Amino acid sequence: MSRLGDLIRTERIRQKMTPKQVAKKCGVSESYIMAVEAGTRIIADDQARRILRTIGLRQQTEADFTLDDIASTVDLAQVQPAMAQQAQERKAQPAKKKAEEQKDETVTGSVWLDALQSVLKNVPVYNAVMQAVEHRLVPILDGRIEGAAPDKVFFFKAPDDSLRGFRICQGDTALVVPAHSPIDGAVMLVEYAGHRNLRKIKRLNDTTVLLQTYQREYEAETFSLPDVTFVGRVVRVDFEL
Repeated sequence: MSRLGDLIRTERIRQKMTPKQVAKKCGVSESYIMAVEAGTRIIADDQARRILRTIGLRQQTEADFTLDDIASTVDLAQVQPAMAQQAQERKAQPAKKKAEEQKDETVTGSVWLDALQSVLKNVPVYNAVMQAVEHRLVPILDGRIEGAAPDKVFFFKAPDDSLRGFRICQGDTALVVPAHSPIDGAVMLVEYAGHRNLRKIKRLNDTTVLLQTYQREYEAETFSLPDVTFVGRVVRVDFEL
């Protein structure tokens, strides 16, 4: 099933409407609505929003679905009573048909997880040897995180105070997006001389780069570009009080 189909079906159930009723209000066929809900028909976000507004949802934005959209749609307190009422109405139906419909209409936790995965990413936090020590939820906007593919970003936990003068201390977590060439003035995750750490970059020319630190005093080392592997650029740093 698709994310949009899940949202439409969830809102329809919450509004106690049948696919036929939704189709009539939206000016489309019942088979169209059922195909959208089943995920067998591709539907654009703007068309999904029009259907959701027609059903009764009023909290959509002009952009892609946001966390608020999901929160307003995923309302177990309202969905579950509606589904319980539908189950009571099906008691008189044959057992096999009843089981099939219950399976089709039951909204399980996996539906919410599938929907949330389109707007949230469980991003790993790596230590200095690139072992995941924890994960943090990060919002996805327009299918990207800070302009990068969601599966390419990660957090890196600063292993020391070598960038304290640049306001990055030991234990702080830096959100890193892919970047494989030096970016002048940026803080980047680099590998050199058998070490992996965060360094502030100063590009000297086309062949050399300055890796800067600032713990108690400013220091810098000059390297040839082939001697340094640039892993990514730091776009955000989180710290704990």
